[in-house]
Amino acid sequence: MSLNTRLLFALLGFPLLVYAMMAILLMVQSDTAERAALHERLKDAGELLTPSFQLAMADADFQRMERLSRRLLDRYGLSSVSLFDEQGNRLFVLGRSTPPQLRLTAPSAPLIEEEEHIWRLLVPLDSVLPNINPTGVGWLEAEANARPLTLERYKLLASLSLGGMLLGLLLFLGAFAVSRYISRPIEEANQALYRLSRGDYRLQLTPARPSELRQLAVHVNSLAEHFQQSQRDMQTQIEQATSELQESMETIEEQNIKLDLAHRSALRANAVKSEFLANMSHEIRTPLNGIIGFCRLLSRSRLDNRQQGWLEHVHRACDNLLMLVNDVLDFSKLEANRLTLEEVDIDIVSLLDEVIGLHAPEAQRKHLHLVAMIYDDVPTPLSGDPLRIHQVLSNLVGNALKFTHEGDVIVRVMLDTQEGQHVVLRISVSDTGIGLSEEHQKQLFSAFSQAKPSHSRQFGGSGLGLSICRQLIERMGGTISVESEVGHGSTFSFTLPLLANQSGERPAELTLKSPVVRLYETHTPTRNTLEYLLERWGAIPVAFTANEPEDLLMLCLDQDEFEIERRDYWRDLIEQAACPVLILANTTSYDLPPWELPHGGEMLCKPFTRAQLVTTLRHLLQPADKEIASAQSKAPPPTDPSVIDILIVDDNASNRELLKALLETDQLRITLADSGHEALALAVNYTADMVLMDIRMPGMDGVETSQALRRINNHWSRCPIIAVTAHALSSERQQWLAAGLDDVLIKPVDEAQLQQLLLRFLAVPPSLPTVTSTATLQRKDTTEFASEALAAVDLTMGTQLAGGKESVAYAQLIRLIDSLDETETQMRAAYAQKNLAMLLDWVHGLNGASRYCGAPELALLVETLETRLRTSGLSHVESLLEALYTAMARLRTHRSRLADGANAPE
Repeated sequence: MSLNTRLLFALLGFPLLVYAMMAILLMVQSDTAERAALHERLKDAGELLTPSFQLAMADADFQRMERLSRRLLDRYGLSSVSLFDEQGNRLFVLGRSTPPQLRLTAPSAPLIEEEEHIWRLLVPLDSVLPNINPTGVGWLEAEANARPLTLERYKLLASLSLGGMLLGLLLFLGAFAVSRYISRPIEEANQALYRLSRGDYRLQLTPARPSELRQLAVHVNSLAEHFQQSQRDMQTQIEQATSELQESMETIEEQNIKLDLAHRSALRANAVKSEFLANMSHEIRTPLNGIIGFCRLLSRSRLDNRQQGWLEHVHRACDNLLMLVNDVLDFSKLEANRLTLEEVDIDIVSLLDEVIGLHAPEAQRKHLHLVAMIYDDVPTPLSGDPLRIHQVLSNLVGNALKFTHEGDVIVRVMLDTQEGQHVVLRISVSDTGIGLSEEHQKQLFSAFSQAKPSHSRQFGGSGLGLSICRQLIERMGGTISVESEVGHGSTFSFTLPLLANQSGERPAELTLKSPVVRLYETHTPTRNTLEYLLERWGAIPVAFTANEPEDLLMLCLDQDEFEIERRDYWRDLIEQAACPVLILANTTSYDLPPWELPHGGEMLCKPFTRAQLVTTLRHLLQPADKEIASAQSKAPPPTDPSVIDILIVDDNASNRELLKALLETDQLRITLADSGHEALALAVNYTADMVLMDIRMPGMDGVETSQALRRINNHWSRCPIIAVTAHALSSERQQWLAAGLDDVLIKPVDEAQLQQLLLRFLAVPPSLPTVTSTATLQRKDTTEFASEALAAVDLTMGTQLAGGKESVAYAQLIRLIDSLDETETQMRAAYAQKNLAMLLDWVHGLNGASRYCGAPELALLVETLETRLRTSGLSHVESLLEALYTAMARLRTHRSRLADGANAPE
């Protein structure tokens, strides 16, 4: 409430309140006095005229009664006068009277009855005079109108109200003048302060007469002068600060220019560093590939046990170094945020089988149980990045195998949550290895760190694997954690958000007609997994000690079971069983003893994939299913079910012939195709059980051909396709596996790896070829070619590469030499035109052709050249090309001598 309002209320309210109270008191007193006067007048009138009315009533003198009544009306201002006899009958009435009240007896004494607007005077007319006998003669009723009293009261109220209004107006004018006199200086001071707050310091107040307001004006003026002085001082300081700031800005601008130059220099340095890192990684890969090539060549030469052990150490060190280079490159991509994730369909079972198959040799070497458990509620297919999921799983499984010396490694894939199309998988890798302390777990996912500093020396590795896994999982929207205890193993778990657009529950891969399977497995997780899978597929697993007839005997044997003292027990048991026998051995295929299975059966090496187990059980328990499935897929069944068809697709004739020579047996039937188009033409009316696919072919390459084959029908969509190439970087291998190929085989084809692939995908037991021993290999002219580590010709190595077939080795080498002229001409022309693609095609073709021949010098040089071309392009390859041309010329000089060897009898 403002000061003016308060002054108005104070100056107006109190006087008006006093006036109102006095007016109310005056009205009450006036009304009371007038009522009392009317009462006295009626009382006096009755007392004065009563004797006269008594006489008139006694004499029945109505004229006198009328005269007295008129006198009473005129003198006392009554409205009516009525006379009643003692029975209550009205005898006389004068004036306007209200209807009489019913009264039977006269009042005993004079009384006045007051109603709303009528006052009645009732006076008894008793004969109490001396001359009259005391008899009751009636009573007198006189009425007086009380309305004039109310009218007088209203007149008084109106007068008082008018006086109050006049008084209020006068008071308002006086209060307004007083408030203006008091508040105007305050308002002027307020306005001055407002202008001061806005920066206007020029206003000066005029001092008022009251001392208080005069002091306020003086103080406001002093404040304005102080502000003016402060403003002048501040302006001076601002000008000085501006001058200094301009000097500072000039200095900062110079510093910014220097910083910009430094930033550009840092960017250039970072680019140079990245380029240096890429070039160095590629340069490191180049000698590494050479060292690995040397190791492969040396492993095929005559070495004693100690030299072979040294060579294995060198090969293992090279593999560790190559893994370190790959980890550094992946880590650099993640740090630079240049890693892109794909969204393609994923089959978790196939992806996990691929990881298990990749790490199977290490598990077999250490005799560990590697088990994969995929719960049935995991939908399929899912959408994600299979390459990165494969990389994470491979790293976790590899670490588990590395740090586990005995026991098992178990991979579990289960459904965590599912909301609509969004699925979250929980994948864990458990081992029984050395374990981790809580302190080591905190730093485990940091870059370049391992649990202990000694682990990098004892187990190898860069310390980047888990850091890369963590970053990959976080990029995919998941989290990773570890639970471990020293000496009791570790469990790495991570969540994996994926999309399930059109996925459903995984159907059963096999439908059996309730066969009884007698199972022997001492490893509890493996036994539980096998029992669950058998029950899911319709079989009835029973304990090994059960005494009931079985349709299949399944024996899961560890390395200890193959000892001589226990081998006879299992042989006797197999001979006594009247059913097929499936042996699941926790060892390599080369360590399997040559057991006979009189009632049929097969042998698989653990860890096995689900697809291998399904194929084996179908073969043992449903021998006709393969022909039925072929008929359902509208593909003609093979003429002989026992023969396995293998399709070899390669644009190089030498490579096709050599692979055919290595594989062709009574059980394996080989079909050749020299291009992807020819393979597709064959696939229309032909089905194969496995395809060996060359990757780099003119026209349609191996990846495109594989994807086209899988779209033909159901059989081809399930057919194992193995990439065969002379050169593959780690990233290229992952891309091919993600594109749908099942595995990668590097030229020259290692016969052991080839046998392992046949066992893994086709359940074909290994058949080691017999190397032909001829006198030709002992001749001086042949041995002198192999006397040097990098000889131009090494027929011993060529014979081994040709599966022990000496004539094939001679023919392959002569065919290679005959193609060198055209190859060199095309390579020189491509390099002269700076045509990298054309040069790579011819170098890759020469690399693939030399991998199967006894030409170690040429093979090493062309492999190094291809690596350099794929990593660095055409820069820094001129010296390698010249060395390659020299090696080609040196190889041509042996043409005639090799032709003589080729004509030797087989």
